[in-house]
Amino acid sequence: MIKVIESREIDIYAMRNLFFKTRVTSFSWNDTSKFKLSDFDKETENEYILVALADEVLVGFVSVWVADNFIHHLYVDEKFQNQGIGTQLLNAVLDKFGHQVRLKCEEKNEKAICFYRQKGFLEIGIGQSESGSYILFELNKKTE
Repeated sequence: MIKVIESREIDIYAMRNLFFKTRVTSFSWNDTSKFKLSDFDKETENEYILVALADEVLVGFVSVWVADNFIHHLYVDEKFQNQGIGTQLLNAVLDKFGHQVRLKCEEKNEKAICFYRQKGFLEIGIGQSESGSYILFELNKKTE
């Protein structure tokens, strides 16, 4: 059983590790040697974070820049992927902030692009970042 709750101070170490580990394995087109555990703190500063717990073990999280209903990060531990946890995290965000959210996804992150399209996100733009090109996605409904 997965439980989605607001992040707690005791979750920070596990979130840092998941953030670091997932970025190293998922963003291989970047120079992953530059990734650090402390990146999590900078990347999620002042963001609202929900965590997914399986038997009190953190298995995923989502961070939101609330001012723009912008999902900044959504990560699920590789061992727990394809079990609906990403969907549960998305739905928890939608329940909290309404049914319109946006996010950017790097074009090279094909697995994530497929996930977001399956959930009903629509491509509304493209852009460039220091990591390369990205797709701007928007969702205006609850996911299934």
